Amino acid sequence: MAKEKYVYSFGGGKAEGSKEMRDTLGGKGAGLAEMTNIGIPVPPGFTITTDACVYYFRNDGKYPGGLENEVVAALAGLEKEMGCEFGATENPLLVSVRSGGAVSMPGMMDTVLNIGLNDETVAGLARAMDDERAAWDSYRRFVQMYGDVVLGLRPESDAEVDPFEVTIEKMKKERGVEYDVDLGVEDLKGLVASFKAAVKEKAGKEFPSEPLEQLRGAIDSVFDSWDNPRAVAYRQINGISDDAGTGVNVQAMVFGNTGDDSGTGVAFTRNPATGEPAFYGEYLMNAQGEDVVAGTRTPKPIEKLKEEKPAIYEQLVGASAKLETHFRDLQDIEFTFEKGRLWLLQTRGGKRTGLAALVIAMAMVDEGLINRDEALMMMEPDQLNQLLQPMFDPKAKADALVDGRVIARGLNAGPGAASGLVAFSASRAEAMARDADARAGEGEPEGVILVRLETSPEDIKGMKASAGILTARGGMTSHAALVARQMGKVCVAGCEALDIDYDKRQFEAKGAVVKEGDWLSIDGTTGEVILGRLPTHPSEIVQVLVDETMKPDDSELYRKFAEYMGWADARRRMGVRTNADQPDQSLTAIRFGAEGIGLCRTEHMFFGGGRIDAVRRMILAETEEERRAALAVIEPMQRDDFAGIFEVMAGRPVTIRTLDPPLHEFLPHDDEALAELAGDMGVPAEKLKAKVAELSESNPMLGHRGCRLGVVYPEITEMQARAIFEAAVDCIERGIDVKPEIMIPLVGHVNELADQTRVVRRVYREVADETGVEFEYLVGTMIELPRAALTADEVAREAEFFSFGTNDLTQTCYGLSRDDAGPFLLYYIDHGILKDDPFQTVDAAGVGLLMEIGVERGRATRPDLKVGICGEHGGDPRSIEICDRLGLDYVSCSPYRVPIARLAAAQATIRSEKT
Repeated sequence: MAKEKYVYSFGGGKAEGSKEMRDTLGGKGAGLAEMTNIGIPVPPGFTITTDACVYYFRNDGKYPGGLENEVVAALAGLEKEMGCEFGATENPLLVSVRSGGAVSMPGMMDTVLNIGLNDETVAGLARAMDDERAAWDSYRRFVQMYGDVVLGLRPESDAEVDPFEVTIEKMKKERGVEYDVDLGVEDLKGLVASFKAAVKEKAGKEFPSEPLEQLRGAIDSVFDSWDNPRAVAYRQINGISDDAGTGVNVQAMVFGNTGDDSGTGVAFTRNPATGEPAFYGEYLMNAQGEDVVAGTRTPKPIEKLKEEKPAIYEQLVGASAKLETHFRDLQDIEFTFEKGRLWLLQTRGGKRTGLAALVIAMAMVDEGLINRDEALMMMEPDQLNQLLQPMFDPKAKADALVDGRVIARGLNAGPGAASGLVAFSASRAEAMARDADARAGEGEPEGVILVRLETSPEDIKGMKASAGILTARGGMTSHAALVARQMGKVCVAGCEALDIDYDKRQFEAKGAVVKEGDWLSIDGTTGEVILGRLPTHPSEIVQVLVDETMKPDDSELYRKFAEYMGWADARRRMGVRTNADQPDQSLTAIRFGAEGIGLCRTEHMFFGGGRIDAVRRMILAETEEERRAALAVIEPMQRDDFAGIFEVMAGRPVTIRTLDPPLHEFLPHDDEALAELAGDMGVPAEKLKAKVAELSESNPMLGHRGCRLGVVYPEITEMQARAIFEAAVDCIERGIDVKPEIMIPLVGHVNELADQTRVVRRVYREVADETGVEFEYLVGTMIELPRAALTADEVAREAEFFSFGTNDLTQTCYGLSRDDAGPFLLYYIDHGILKDDPFQTVDAAGVGLLMEIGVERGRATRPDLKVGICGEHGGDPRSIEICDRLGLDYVSCSPYRVPIARLAAAQATIRSEKT
C-alpha cells in the first residue's frame, strides 16, 4: 500500500498538484499549483494537505506520520529553487504561511508573513535587499502578526485592545505621522523591541527566534484557525462542511514594502459589484498584502497603477486575462511587485454581488467562454434575492439631498438600500437585531447599521445580523466589502469623512453627531450616508414584474434576468409552485414564474373582513345545527376567495389545504376580549370562558387539529369542499379553466384520509348534480407525520397526490417544537451537535429518509402519484437538491423565493446528470 502524501510542491514552472485537487490542497493550494503549471509567475512553495489538518484535529494536535519529514524535504527543495537558505544570516529565505480551504473563506482563517526573521537574519535580509528600512519593517510586521496569530495576543472581543496597535499608534502620534510607512528605521527597531516585551509580558515567554520553531508554530496556528469562532460562524452562515479542514500553503516571501518600486494589491478580472467587463482592483505602494484588505490605509484604484508602473500594469492585465480564460470564471487575484518584478500570490473565484453574478454569467456565454449550464451553475440561487431588494424612494432621497441630510460619501461596495439603528460593535449589532426581531409586528420593521472604522473577521456575526455595513476605512476589496458582497448586504466602505469614537459610541460627519441607536440610512449603490430613516423603493425587477411601474423594454436588467431564468426553466426537471392564500399573492408568484399553488392555507382567510366572528361562533357552537349556521356565513366568503385565486391562476393547479390549526388559535384568551366577544354573541362571559377552557389543550400542535377536526366535525370539511367546488363552477361558467387539488392535513392513518375523502367526493357529486358542471379535481394529503410516510403504501390507496409538509414532519421526526426550539437549536449548531437548523434545511438523514420511504412506498401503490413539498424548505436551495434526488415532481415556496427555487431546481438537474 502506497504511503499517503501530505506535501505537494510547486515552483520553477511545474507543480505536483492541479486545479482538480481542491479537496486535497484547498482552493488556494490548487490555484497556486495551477498557476505554476500554466506559466504564471508564482513564488515557489509547498502545500500541506487538508487531510493532514483533519488528522491534526482528530489526534489532539499531533501530525500524521511522515509529515514533518515531508515538510523538511519540501523546504530544502524551496531553498534550492530560491538559491537561499531558511535561517541563514546572509540572504535568508523567508516564508509565508497561509490557510486555504476547499471552499473560499476570505479572511476567516490565519496568515503569518515573514517567517524566519530574528535579530541575526534581519541584518542579512537588510544587506540582501540593500534596504534596512524594508527589512526592519518586515521584522516589525512578523513579530506583530506572529504575536497576534500564534501566541494569542489578538483581542477576542470589542472591549479588548491590541497591545501592538496601541504601541504603533502611540509612536505615530509622537512622531507626528499618519501611517506606518512614515516611520523610520530606528522607530521600527524600537517597535520590534516593544513588541517582544509585550509578548513576554502577556504570553509569559520569550518570542521564538529559531526559524524552524517559528514555522512549526505558524503551521499549527493555521490548522487551529480552521476551528476558530469566526471560521465556524462563516461556515454556518454559508453552509460549508466543518469536516473538510484547511490546506496550509508555505511560500517564499516576496516583498512589496521595499520602497517606491514595490507594492501590493488585489484585483478582479471584472467588476465584482456590477459585473462590468473592466479590470478592477486596488493597490498600495510600499506595502505588504495584509495592508490592502485590513483597511488601515485607503488604497488607490488599479487604474492609477497604469500611470505609476505601466509595465507592471500591462503584465498584470495579461496574467489576469489568461487566468480568467483558463478558469472560465471571474478571478480574484492577489499580487505583489518587488523592485519592478511581478508575482501573483493567489487566484480564486471572486465573490460578487447578485447583479454582478448575473451580468458576468450571461456575458461569458455571449463571449463563448462558458456554456449555459456553466452559467447557471455560476450563480448562487440566493443571490437572486439581491436583485429583488429595495432601493430608497427617489423622492425621499431627493428631499434628503436638498435638506442636507447626506452627510458623507464612501465607496459603493454593496448595492441596495438599508436603514437601521446604528451599532458600533458586532456584539451590539447582534443584540440590537435580536431586540428588533422581538419587536417585529409592533410597527415598521427595524434593521441595524453596523458602523466600524474597518471590519475584521471577528465581526462576521454582527455583519450577518445587520441590514447594512458602514466603514470609515478600507476600499472595494476590504474585508467589509468582500464579505458584504457575499452576504448580499448593503455596504458603504472607506467613508473617510466619518470621525468615529468608540468610547462615546458615536460618530461625527459634516457637523452632525450620530449616536448608537440613532436611525441612519446608507445607499450601497451610490455610497451615500444619510441621516434618519428613508422609505425604500422596489428594485428594478420588482417594478417590472409586480408594481408594473416600468415596462420590460425599459429595463436591461430585467431583460437579462428574464433570459437567465428562461435558461433555468429549460433545464430543470422539477416544477416550482408557490405558497399563497390570496389573489394578489398568487399574481405576484406567477410573475416570478410560479407554475401553480402548492399550498393555500384556508385558515389564513378566516381572519379577514370580519369573518373571525363567524369562525368563533362556529367553534363555540354547542350543537351541529349552530355550527352549520355559523359555517353558512363563512362559506360564501371562502367561495369568493377561491374564485379569486382560480381566476388569477388561470388553469394552473391550485392545492388547497383544509382547515389545519387547532381551534383555540381563533379564540381570544384575555378577559377583556372574552367579555367583548360574549357581549357580541349574547352569552354570559363565564359560559364563554368555560368553553374556551374546555377547548384548551396541553399540546395543541399534536392535539385536535388537521384532519382530526374534519373527522369529528365533518360539516367543516363539507363547507370548505363546497366553497371550493362552487368557486370552480363559477370560474368554469365564466370560461376560466380550473385545476383544484384538495389536500387533507395531518393524516397519520389511512382511515382518516378515507373518511375525509368520502366527504369531499360526496360534496363534489352534490355540486356537480346541482349545477350540471363536471370537472376534474384531485384529493390528496399532506405527509407531515412519520407514520404517514412509513405507511405511504396504504395512504396512497386514497391519496391522488402527496405533498410533504416538512415543517411538521421535522417537528414530529425530531420531537422538536419549532416555536420553542430556537434558543437551544442555536446552541446546538454553535457547539456542533447539529450541523444545520433542521427547520431551514431538510435533515437528509432523518426527515429525508422518511420522505424517501414515503415516495417509494406511495408510488409502489400508485405509480403515477404526484409528489411535492410545501414546507418552508421548498425555497431552500440545499433542500431543493434533496427533493430532486428523491424524485419529487415540484417544490412550493413563498412568492419572492420562486426565482431562487427555479434556479436551484435547474442546478439540481445539472448536478444529477453529472453523477
